Amino acid sequence: MINPFKRAWTELVQPLLRRPPEHQVAALCWRKADGGGIEVLLITSRDTGRWVMPKGWPIEGLTGPESAAREAWEEAGVTGDTPAPTPIGSYDYGKTQESGYDLAVSVQVYKLHVQQMADEFPEAAERRRAWVSPAKAATMVREPALQDLLRTLRP
Repeated sequence: MINPFKRAWTELVQPLLRRPPEHQVAALCWRKADGGGIEVLLITSRDTGRWVMPKGWPIEGLTGPESAAREAWEEAGVTGDTPAPTPIGSYDYGKTQESGYDLAVSVQVYKLHVQQMADEFPEAAERRRAWVSPAKAATMVREPALQDLLRTLRP
């Protein structure tokens, strides 16, 4: 039998205490690959070194796609066509705070066709980059909804 207090806590009280997720934007950076397919760019996160897409908080004065393109430049050193105004998908993750707790974050993903890649960019010393197939990228990222998005990606 389930403890009624535990059940009340998890089913009634905890949902009331949860804040709505915070909002971030991400750039799904892609380019044409040899052989007709596409490749996507993943970067390492600064704190854990896991593979992620360039992403961040919306920038005041910029649209979602413009903010995603700015993050792509700062974190990955790439520029390209301004992404379309509509995101191609979204995913959720828990951003670990200094306190040790996770902050719920919902990320809107914008597709960015990369035209140029620089060797020097703001976070070059803090990150690694890798161009991989969408299928390979899906095995490298942690978030299930992002994995699904990558698996369905087409040129």
